[in-house]
Amino acid sequence: MRHAPVSTRHVHALAHTQTRTHERRQRLAIEAARLIAEGGIRDFHLAKRKAAHRLGIFDDASLPRNREIQQALRDYQRLFHGASQACQLQRRREAAARAMAFFARFQPRLVGAVLDGTADAHSAVCLHLYVDDPEQVALLLAEHAIPAEVSSRRLRLDRERSLDAPVWLFSADDLPFDLTVLPRAALRQAPLDRIDERPMPRASLAALEELLAAAEIAATTSSAIEDACRECAPPGRVLAGSRRPFSAR
Repeated sequence: MRHAPVSTRHVHALAHTQTRTHERRQRLAIEAARLIAEGGIRDFHLAKRKAAHRLGIFDDASLPRNREIQQALRDYQRLFHGASQACQLQRRREAAARAMAFFARFQPRLVGAVLDGTADAHSAVCLHLYVDDPEQVALLLAEHAIPAEVSSRRLRLDRERSLDAPVWLFSADDLPFDLTVLPRAALRQAPLDRIDERPMPRASLAALEELLAAAEIAATTSSAIEDACRECAPPGRVLAGSRRPFSAR
């Protein structure tokens, strides 16, 4: 049985529709990235919906994937915030290293924007701590007189299982910290990332120190980054390479 040939007009129309959809996806990804970078929005789904409303695009097929927004965010930060964003990222990674040494008994892992490199002035330092009794974290915080707000967060362990994990929020080194406490067994496999539904990237203190060393070398070759770091450093802060104690308040 012979099929009717597809007309050239139909092919051109389909190509035109695909091109328009692609262009809309790009516009939405860029606008969502701008909202994240400038407005401090951390929920990618909320950012893309706000972007769609602002641009008047309500076609679900045109909504970008989270990975597309993340790449657009990297591009936006590089173009518009360059050295200042690199400084904010470095500052948070240094603070994360001190915090991870402080919480070493809980085998901490760095996660989120501070690890993937998209952290900015709005970003918290997010750590996963591993202990079967979450009260041990509360006791350590109390022992060092660190006031913290207690919350909870639902994480997907895999495609079928979820977990409501306790969360502690506090400030240290003039930065917000976000601690999620998971059972030790969860060290074997990271929870699923909300961005792409794959196991969440994590870094141990040793891996983070390698990132810091590489960034310090890069900063010495860029006077713009060094100048930006001096400008964004709070009074009394020691710059890269310091080993001052972790301090929370």
